[in-house]
Order: sequence, then structure tokens, then C-alpha cells
Amino acid sequence: MTEKTLCIIKPDAVENDYVEKINEMISMENINIINSVKIDISKEIAERFYSEHSEKPFFNELVNFITSGPAIVQILEGESCISRYRNLMGATNPEEANIGTIRKSFAESISKNAVHGSDSSESAKREIEIMSILF
Repeated sequence: MTEKTLCIIKPDAVENDYVEKINEMISMENINIINSVKIDISKEIAERFYSEHSEKPFFNELVNFITSGPAIVQILEGESCISRYRNLMGATNPEEANIGTIRKSFAESISKNAVHGSDSSESAKREIEIMSILF
């Protein structure tokens, strides 16, 4: 089934000039990048995006990090692309990520983990809707 998912190449990966390499990895998986924008995500959008974590102690850290510099917000499309892109991203903790994944290759830490990807079709729909004002 053809799906859409949201991909964010986070400020740490943008700053370290990993965008092209990450997008090459995505393309090698036959996942299409159908929209892409480089943007400074506002605090308002970040707070909406991470609202499910608003009561957690790390909420402010998430918001501060994603707004700390330019990010690449992309919509990806392809067959089963939600699960395929999540597999390509690797574990949240780069030390636990498999070799050949984006996070094993480019993430600095659990918090500076290079990329975001929607974890379900419901999340993808919600996240794309929040970020659609950027396109």
C-alpha cells in the first residue's frame, strides 16, 4: 500500500551537512521525497508537533532542539514507507541502531539523533497536517 510519512532532518544533521547523504539513503530504499523545505521551525509549530509529550520532563528539550537551527521537513511517499523509513532511521539511541541506518551513521546522541519519522499512519496524518503550512 502506498503511504505518506513525515521526515524531519533535524538541526544537528543539517549543521553537519548530512542532508544529501540522508536523502541518498532514502532514495536507495525507493522512497520518494515528494515535498521538501528547509526552514527554521517556530516554537509554536514545535509545541504543536510535540504536544503529546507536553507533560513529560523532556518536552522543553525537544522544542528547544528542533527550533535551534534550520531543519529539512519532507513528505515521503512509497509502498509501506512508514515502516520502511523507520527501519532505515534505526533505533532512537544511535548506540543501539543497526549498522547502515541513518542514526548509526549520523546521530550524535539520543537527543541529537539526526532525523524524525512518523511512527504510524495516524501520526503521519497528524504530523503532515501540522507541518503542511510550511510547504
